[in-house]
Amino acid sequence: MIEYTENKEIIAKRIARIFKNGEVVNLGIGLPTLVANYLPEGVTIVLQSENGMLGLGPAPAIPDPDLTNAGNQPAGVLPGGCFFDSAMSFGIIRGGHVDYTVLGVLEVDQEGNLANYKIPGKLVPGMGGAMDLVAGSRVVIAATTHLEKSGASKLRRRCKLPLTAAREVNLVVTDVGYFEILGDKFRLLEYFAPYTPEWIQEHTDADVLVTSTCSCCSDL
Repeated sequence: MIEYTENKEIIAKRIARIFKNGEVVNLGIGLPTLVANYLPEGVTIVLQSENGMLGLGPAPAIPDPDLTNAGNQPAGVLPGGCFFDSAMSFGIIRGGHVDYTVLGVLEVDQEGNLANYKIPGKLVPGMGGAMDLVAGSRVVIAATTHLEKSGASKLRRRCKLPLTAAREVNLVVTDVGYFEILGDKFRLLEYFAPYTPEWIQEHTDADVLVTSTCSCCSDL
């Protein structure tokens, strides 16, 4: 019997392998920020932050209180990086110049709908730039643990929480597998050992297609 154990590191490692040199990527608050720590050797991406930066780098040893990313965390800027106002930042996003955006989610469903900003009855700051990022980015990746602490699946046939965006998610990476959204189902591209396609189908509240091209990824 396979026992589920939450593992955010696996999610970040697998997402980091998706990118190619020179691509512009926006990493959302929380789990997605871990992705930058696991880029393969030789791969350099351009990180964009919606609060007005392009070319983010690691936080310096002595943080500058005036230099933070969109999550208000200390940030650095690589050589060639630049700063601009919010109008320019969202012009870049809405103009389709961001190749990938990686967002944490509360729920994602097989139609590509995303819910990540609000739980009814709880005070939240709002969805921020997420609604622009999912509409303007070329590819939208949802990053999430597969199960809630209650054991319920975060991948659903239909989201129950208020939507951030409708039919915008392309790929989903959880700590058990890597999925493509087909519009009416999830297609399992890879499963992460020790989990199996059968375990994933049983523990996902959605339709999961497994084809002969689905492979096991055991080196994360």
